[in-house]
Amino acid sequence: MPDIKTIYERISTELKEKTRKEGKYLGNGILKVDSFINHQSHPKIMNLAGEFVAAYFAEFGITKVITIETSGIIPAYASASSLNVPLVFTRKKKPITMKEAFSESAPSHTKGGIVTLHLSQEMISPSDNVLIVDDFLASGKTIHALAKMIEQSGASLSGIVTVIEKTFEGGRALLESNLNVPIIGLIRISSLNEQGIEFADGIGVEI
Repeated sequence: MPDIKTIYERISTELKEKTRKEGKYLGNGILKVDSFINHQSHPKIMNLAGEFVAAYFAEFGITKVITIETSGIIPAYASASSLNVPLVFTRKKKPITMKEAFSESAPSHTKGGIVTLHLSQEMISPSDNVLIVDDFLASGKTIHALAKMIEQSGASLSGIVTVIEKTFEGGRALLESNLNVPIIGLIRISSLNEQGIEFADGIGVEI
């Protein structure tokens, strides 16, 4: 199996190339990546992401990967598959089959309003050791809401991984000030405007 730095170089190269070629800046800090993450997904890229996540968190004893519907499900599934653990995704509308749930609200930049997340109490327990995987880290507020639900459940949070981190939106600072876990952006964007995309080095932690 390739070492973790080799895996990182592969996923970083693939993601940056796709983002440069197919990512579209929509203004107001919004990057459209529907053609390869949010609406259409490329198995090769997602599987590479899962391979990297499994390599980094191999010794953390992860028992579940948790994400937010809908865009986080595919990268979270790839990570859960590589770690060989269940995937749980929070719901934005509580179904009638979900009786007891942890719920938290957060503002959504792309949805343009407040989103309430629901996590069934049947799907998480104090014995779980959880990894959050999502598509974007921007303001960090939605991921922080998810982290609060995990805390309410009594489970342990061991890390946060996002496919794309927008470093200029302050999400990392919010999460680091409240959570003592590794925070990884598989690619990190330091500048986003009509002139193009600039990437920051690394993933936000040492590898």
